[in-house]
Amino acid sequence: MTYFRPHDLSQALGWLANNEAQIVAGCTDLFAQTKSQYLEGKSRKKLLDITAISEISGVTHNDDHIRIGAGTSWSEIIAADLPPAFDGLKGAAHEVGSVQIQNSGTIGGNICNASPAADGVPALLTLDAKVELASSTQKRTLPLQEFLLGPSQTALKHNEILCAISIPHNATGGISSFIKLGARKYLVISIAMVGVRLEVDEGKIADIAISVGSCSAVAKRIERVEQLLIGVALDVDLPKIITPDVISSSLAPIDDIRADADYRIKAAREIIIRAVSKLLGAGNKA
Repeated sequence: MTYFRPHDLSQALGWLANNEAQIVAGCTDLFAQTKSQYLEGKSRKKLLDITAISEISGVTHNDDHIRIGAGTSWSEIIAADLPPAFDGLKGAAHEVGSVQIQNSGTIGGNICNASPAADGVPALLTLDAKVELASSTQKRTLPLQEFLLGPSQTALKHNEILCAISIPHNATGGISSFIKLGARKYLVISIAMVGVRLEVDEGKIADIAISVGSCSAVAKRIERVEQLLIGVALDVDLPKIITPDVISSSLAPIDDIRADADYRIKAAREIIIRAVSKLLGAGNKA
């Protein structure tokens, strides 16, 4: 096995241009996958460890966006100075395994693993997140929704590294929350999870972003519900607007060992209502 741990991004990209390798950081997914990969004959012989590259870690505030380096750990995100719109992301960070996993696991790894149940993705979608990708020859930016193609599938090319997640300032207003439903309270893969970001103006919902994970091939924004809620008063009767038909038309969950598709639809609706209600209550007090 070849193992390479560079200390700057250009060195990493130059090496990656000439070597097909698996990029690793916190390795919280890699360790779990290694045994099955070896048994299936799919293990890679080259690893690119990006943990020593300071350029792709940390949270920075720029003129028009907030940048989260892909190598930033979940514990660092929890501790970061971020506006209330990121409370949903911090809530998701608290749900990523144990504290030990939060200390080593990275936000970039969570995205690149492309699990439908990736905890960080719903909250990032409510923040209109974009991913910054780089190779030795070019840089490009994609909306997170376009980067995620399906279970374990992304738009990342073999010679690229995910360097950062960029959040535009116009998506950092308001308050946010995250709710995750699983078969037990701790260390659980979700049955359904919801991220919501809400902006209030003059007693009405001025803007809202709702995203659901674990209920489709990739987490997705529920735009139909968002459109129904924008402009309504804070004392709105949510169950009358967020009906089962509205939710089922927006999601395509599967049956698996954790839950069947019908239960996931019901669960997603319930926790959307709970998450939005929580924020509406906070908005009424503001």
